[in-house]
Amino acid sequence: MKFYSRKLIKPEDLNARNTLFGGVLLSWIDEEAGIYAMTKLGTKSVVTKYMSEIDFISSAQQGDVIEIGLAFKRLGRTSICFSCEVRNIFSKQSIIKIDTIVFVHVDTEGKPQPHGKDMANIELIKHKQND
Repeated sequence: MKFYSRKLIKPEDLNARNTLFGGVLLSWIDEEAGIYAMTKLGTKSVVTKYMSEIDFISSAQQGDVIEIGLAFKRLGRTSICFSCEVRNIFSKQSIIKIDTIVFVHVDTEGKPQPHGKDMANIELIKHKQND
């Protein structure tokens, strides 16, 4: 798993218990995973289709810095799938894990459309990102 982005937990990100609000965290994850899907498929035309069970393991406090990690799982005809982990950047303690996030490539009317990528295309993109 590679950790792509970091977020500083600010007062506006907190819930009534003064810990990181889960909805804010899920929004960050959805945005980061969407960007990752776009880069892998080479298009902006992707939408979130599915997130598996979300496992909140621990919380984050104001002033904590978290990092969002994603790992490629599989490629479908119209879809791409990742797993996700968010952790505290300093302690490395997991905050949340999501086993499966699926994005679907869509046409201008929002209907699923083949993305035209295969594993060779995805592997090539992986190597370019690592250079």
